[in-house]
Amino acid sequence: MFRSATFKLTTYYLLILMIISFGFSVVLYRVATIELWRGFHQESQRIETQFPVFKNSPMIGSRTEIDDSVHRILVELVFFNAVVLVSAGFASYLLARRTLAPIEDAHNQQKRFTADVSHELRTPLTALRMESEVALLDPKPSSQDLRKTLISNVEEVDKMETLINSLLRLTKLENVQLHDQFQPLYTDSLIETAIDRVQKTADDRHIKLVTTATTTPLLGDHDSAVQLLVILLDNALKYSPNGSTIEIASGIAEKHAFIAITDHGNGIARDDLEQVFNRFYRSDSSRGKTTDGYGLGLSIAKMIADAHQATIMLKSQVGKGTTATVNFRSINA
Repeated sequence: MFRSATFKLTTYYLLILMIISFGFSVVLYRVATIELWRGFHQESQRIETQFPVFKNSPMIGSRTEIDDSVHRILVELVFFNAVVLVSAGFASYLLARRTLAPIEDAHNQQKRFTADVSHELRTPLTALRMESEVALLDPKPSSQDLRKTLISNVEEVDKMETLINSLLRLTKLENVQLHDQFQPLYTDSLIETAIDRVQKTADDRHIKLVTTATTTPLLGDHDSAVQLLVILLDNALKYSPNGSTIEIASGIAEKHAFIAITDHGNGIARDDLEQVFNRFYRSDSSRGKTTDGYGLGLSIAKMIADAHQATIMLKSQVGKGTTATVNFRSINA
């Protein structure tokens, strides 16, 4: 599809350039021809005025020479247009590829996104179907078996709901201008709110959340900034061993208000660090295949950070842990 579109767009560009070049050549040819003949007549008249003996003499100029000059101009213009045709064709193709490249990338991303969503939704749907069919095949299922099946089905529905909600957040972030809702915020308050939302998970796994937060001001949207921290804390909790500690710090560094979250989990391999912000990407090598999730959390976090003109930096060592640092623009910067 994009190959044919590239050639069509190349043709349109080339046609426009050749029309311009041809029009310029026609004008140039006509002007040059008129000037040659006018110069010829003016020079002839001057010579005849100064030297009457040459009046009506065939020695004054030669129409054949003028015709030859006009012919040479025509040949050079044809050669010029041929060069323009070749170079413009090449340039038009490059311009067409450059024009269509972001559209093609967006199209391919949309295809991959649709395929990934279909795959991720198909997994819980298949589990729902199989478990329901197994329960239906049993002519006299016990209440315990039915309860087990229903619990499993509810878990699969929860997974689908989580995926759909994550996709809705992505859509919202792509369409809402968060900077219109910016207000003065403080890092310690944001951290406290985010910790409240994950405290139960931390308590269930006996993970301590240790904070060394300062009251650092920044501009941002409160709800989305808290959501960003919850995503990072949730990731840190997922990949931290039971009974470990997660440190949350904040402050000012190089005119940026930063919040850093450090866990002591499995860490992320270097090859995966550049991929973890991609949608549906999950590191199998260092993070483990047993962790639940759809690989959308860090994508959402990255979009929130971009909307705040902030950056997320990940530093990790496999087997030692990961530090995620968010650098916001300070309110005083």
